[in-house]
Amino acid sequence: MQSVGIYEAKSRFSALIELVEQGEEVRITRHGKEVVRMLPVRRRPVITDEQIARELGQIDALHATVRPAVGADTPDTLRRKGRSAA
Repeated sequence: MQSVGIYEAKSRFSALIELVEQGEEVRITRHGKEVVRMLPVRRRPVITDEQIARELGQIDALHATVRPAVGADTPDTLRRKGRSAA
């Protein structure tokens, strides 16, 4: 990441665009405060397909361990009770 002031950004705009095209993030500041962030249009995904598959596998494993409490009403039982009370 590169941070430049407005005056320098104006002077080096083409060079900064080239940096962004190469994947670099450029921040433009005014009086030390960030006012513009230039990012490449095409970025690599934040999470890979392998990470997604691993996370989904962990969710499935968690679902397999969750069981209703002994003696607890099932969703169907609760639904029937609710309908009969109406």
